[in-house]
Amino acid sequence: MRSVLDAGYRFLELLIVLLLVGMVGMVFGNVVLRYGFDSGIDVWEELSRCFFVWLTFIGAVVVHREHAHLGVDAMVKAMPQLGRKACMAITDVLILICCAVFFWGTWQQAGINATNYAPITGLPMIFVYGIGFFTSIAMGAITGARLLALLTGRIDPKEVAMFAGDIEDEAAHEIKGLLE
Repeated sequence: MRSVLDAGYRFLELLIVLLLVGMVGMVFGNVVLRYGFDSGIDVWEELSRCFFVWLTFIGAVVVHREHAHLGVDAMVKAMPQLGRKACMAITDVLILICCAVFFWGTWQQAGINATNYAPITGLPMIFVYGIGFFTSIAMGAITGARLLALLTGRIDPKEVAMFAGDIEDEAAHEIKGLLE
C-alpha cells in the first residue's frame, strides 16, 4: 500500500514538472512571438493560466504531505511529546474542517463553472476550478490518515518531529545535498 501511495506522489510531482514546463514554454513562446513577430498564440495565454492554477493546487497537496507548508513551530518545538501530539491533533481537525469548507465551496460553484466557458478555448471553467475537488479530497485524506494514526497510537515519532519542525523529510535532505 505504501509503495502505491509513493508512486502516486511521484506521479503528482511529475505532473507538477510537466505543468511547469508547459506553462514556461507557452509564456516564453508568446513573449518571443509578441516582441519578435508582433503576434502570439491566444490559446497558450489561456492554457498557461489554467496550468498555473493546477500547478499551484497540486503542489499544495504534495507540500502538505511533506509538512512543508509555512508554519509557526517555535511554540510546538518547545513542547514535550504529548503537547506536540495534542497540537498536531488540533491542527489536523482544523485542516479537515478547512478541507470540508473548500470542498463544499467548490461544489457550490461547480454548476456555475460548468456552464461558464473560457473565452478562447471554449473549455468549461470547471476544468480550471474543479481542481478544488481534488485538492480538498487529497489533503483531507492525507490529514485524516495522519489523525487516525495519531489517535490510534500508530503515528511515527519522526512524523511528529517533522510536524514540530525538529527534522525535515528525506526529500528536503536530498535537495540540500544537491545545493551544496
